Amino acid sequence: MTFSYRMRWMLPVALLRLLLVSVIKNAGNHTYDSSHRLETYYDFIVVGAGSAGATLAARLSEVTGWRILLLEAGGEPPPESHVPALYPALLQGEADWNFVTTRQRHSLRGFTDRRTPYGRGKVVGGSSTINFMMYLRGNRRDFDNWEAMGNPGWSYKEVLPYFIKSEDYRGTRHGATAAYHGFGGPLTVDDKLWYTPLLNGFLKAGQQLGYNVIDANGPEMIGFSVPDMTIRDGWRWSTAEAFLKPAADRENLHVVLNAHVTQLLFDSHKRAIGVRFEHEGRQKTALAKREVIVSGGTISSPQILMVSGIGPARHLQEHNIPVVADLPGVGQNFQDHASLYGLTWTTNKGTSLSLLTLANPFSLKEYILGRRGPLSAPYAIEAHAWIPAEEGDPLWPEVQFLFIAGTSTLDKGIAIPDLIGYDRKLYYQYFTPIMGQEGFSISPMLTRAKSRGSVTLQSNNPKDPPVIDPNYLSHPEDVKNIIRGIKFSHEVARTPAMQEYGTRFHDKPLPGCEHETFATDAYWECFARAFTGQTYHPAGTCKMGPVGDPYSVVDHRLRVRGVSGLRVVDASIMPLIVSTNTNAATIMIGERGADFIKQEWGVL
Repeated sequence: MTFSYRMRWMLPVALLRLLLVSVIKNAGNHTYDSSHRLETYYDFIVVGAGSAGATLAARLSEVTGWRILLLEAGGEPPPESHVPALYPALLQGEADWNFVTTRQRHSLRGFTDRRTPYGRGKVVGGSSTINFMMYLRGNRRDFDNWEAMGNPGWSYKEVLPYFIKSEDYRGTRHGATAAYHGFGGPLTVDDKLWYTPLLNGFLKAGQQLGYNVIDANGPEMIGFSVPDMTIRDGWRWSTAEAFLKPAADRENLHVVLNAHVTQLLFDSHKRAIGVRFEHEGRQKTALAKREVIVSGGTISSPQILMVSGIGPARHLQEHNIPVVADLPGVGQNFQDHASLYGLTWTTNKGTSLSLLTLANPFSLKEYILGRRGPLSAPYAIEAHAWIPAEEGDPLWPEVQFLFIAGTSTLDKGIAIPDLIGYDRKLYYQYFTPIMGQEGFSISPMLTRAKSRGSVTLQSNNPKDPPVIDPNYLSHPEDVKNIIRGIKFSHEVARTPAMQEYGTRFHDKPLPGCEHETFATDAYWECFARAFTGQTYHPAGTCKMGPVGDPYSVVDHRLRVRGVSGLRVVDASIMPLIVSTNTNAATIMIGERGADFIKQEWGVL
């Protein structure tokens, strides 16, 4: 899967990289690595320079008397990562860990071997360097619920100032909700600069169905919305750019790239005292006078803990790992926003994305000269929508809708099937009648899925990839909500606003589902179990919770239970995943974690 995808992208990416380096002068012009300054002792060691880790390290380095070491397993952001539209070229490449899930029992029937690629950033900035750049914080009820679950200090009222602190809002759409935005922070958030004509149709469709166009980062989330983006002047604005680059020249912050942490070190009192890591072909050790902070992300953080002896005792013993602390929750509680692929409508020519939209000299010229045009924005996903929940609080939606101004046949099968993970035989059987045609997709995404998966060890070798089992659609409520999402997607497509574009649903029965009556709940369940997969929003594997929760891994101050001097600060601590894209909330967790540390060491 990965090989064929990379081979198809290799030549165009190489040419684009050459162009970016030679013509766009400030692409990738910063050297973060300071391994030449590596010392033995630091006050704090941060493992992972991703969305949370880069934020955390930069904020800790504001205390001039502290010395901070930031270790990142990946390298510099590749030049193409700066160009928003090129995010697909980053997946399954050198800036990605190239993880693949286990074979799924309840879903992925339409994917190769019922597995899916699982992109995670292995690069400065982590997944904020390879993601879709959506800036969506979550529903206020997500955070109030965290507090209600026994985590004081995490209510919406208490976390909102941290979102605002980070943000430098430069958009034009949200004047009425300006109080919910920050101005002058390091993280630039702006309007998307380029859209297809279909966007207006989608927003108008929402209004025809009785929904308002909203600021999804404002007070409530029911409605249709154009997403805010972590983009500045046509450039991706990752946490590497926003937080780390301004801080990297500080004398008290040392960043070491291509440094794969293999073990956390503890003294006889179970206090974290340092890390062992592989760098330049050698095993090295760094020691922490105050704390070690793990910010490897939802996949790597539990792996690092487990290979170091923190996790479910029985699982560790199976791999001959000495147990430091028996924490059954490490690696459990895995959550993702499972999304449905493949719901496709064709439209009139000139209304949506086509292969020539990006791959033409005019688009390239427009971007090089003014950072505008199709290359200035992540293509395809143009808008979102949320509808009231069917159970519980109606303002806490169970489904988010991703409006994609293109189809899975946009590139005529060159790379998209392997990027998503489709089984190519099924892909061609189903999509051939509309191959290369213009159109759109609507992808229902489960915001509060009830299925739970896990991250476990393949072996005690820290270089072996962990075992990732999302367990998609294992809970019947998730299937019910996906079907509800499918039906609403059809309501949107049938509105007069969308019909103006010559909208026609691709109603070919999906191979393998012909035994069900088309468009019944049974048919849509069959469709969903074939095409529901990843959204690259993992969370929850180092759960934050009270002492009475046997599966809690960290307390409400993000301190790891059963040991001292160790925290986890990243999306893995979410007890329940936020009910929208996760990057903004992960950055907030980095901000919050930095202040916890400053408070406990008496500098705030």
